[in-house]
Amino acid sequence: MSVLIGPRDERRRILFEGTPHWVRVEGDKLKLADGRSLDEEKATYLPPCDPTKILCIHLNYDSRRIEFKLPPLTTPTYFQKPLSALNVHRGKLNRPADCKYLNYEGEIAVIVGKPMRNVSRDEVWDCLAGFAPANDVGAHDFRDTDAGSMLRVKGQDGFCPIGPGIVRGVDVRESILRTIVNGKVVQEAPVATMTFGIDYILADLARHITFLPGDIVLTGTPAYSRPMQIGDVVEVEATGIGRLTNTVQETPAPTHNVGHQPTDTAEVRRVALGSSND
Repeated sequence: MSVLIGPRDERRRILFEGTPHWVRVEGDKLKLADGRSLDEEKATYLPPCDPTKILCIHLNYDSRRIEFKLPPLTTPTYFQKPLSALNVHRGKLNRPADCKYLNYEGEIAVIVGKPMRNVSRDEVWDCLAGFAPANDVGAHDFRDTDAGSMLRVKGQDGFCPIGPGIVRGVDVRESILRTIVNGKVVQEAPVATMTFGIDYILADLARHITFLPGDIVLTGTPAYSRPMQIGDVVEVEATGIGRLTNTVQETPAPTHNVGHQPTDTAEVRRVALGSSND
């Protein structure tokens, strides 16, 4: 059965009494498989999957392409986040004290449900476990290094919050993606306006890369990614899928100055603040 065919099903993973548990949402309660329940607001969340890889598309919404005055896209390009970038619903987003351009990027995360290799676009949907909101956090202070791989921009610890759970039985192609900062909508776009659809992205990558259950693919962000400030509450919402919530906090700068340091150049500001620097 396709992941897009209902009824809607959501599973979340939490830490309860020291051990991981899969739970279902029942109103303001989370129901454990053994019959016990707890208040949702008291739950400590875990990532809703155990990926072997986190792959991401660079650019996929036309609004963002227009924002940066780029020509029409003919093929997608990708990058990878380390597994240590995984973060959770209600987790903290850490901005090092020597950085100031920590941007949100609200995205749809696709979670793989069974092994995939060399699949057609039609076959992709039957290989998925479901979908979740995600935030492709980036410290653009490091935009001037790593030759475009964005390893330090997008790969720092905790820079991939995802959750609260995995949802299936909802046609994500009909969802609206929003990012909300301190209660204000700052990004919004229909998933249908992706340049390269979810089936295209997964089929493209799976020509040469084997996907395993739990693997994550981030599918791009619309226009108006901007820096977050300390104390900001940042939410990513996909209608029918759920809402991910995180809070920004400051952490100490590294204790040594080995290697490339954060910079505040014209290129850093162009990307962090948008092409128009508004």
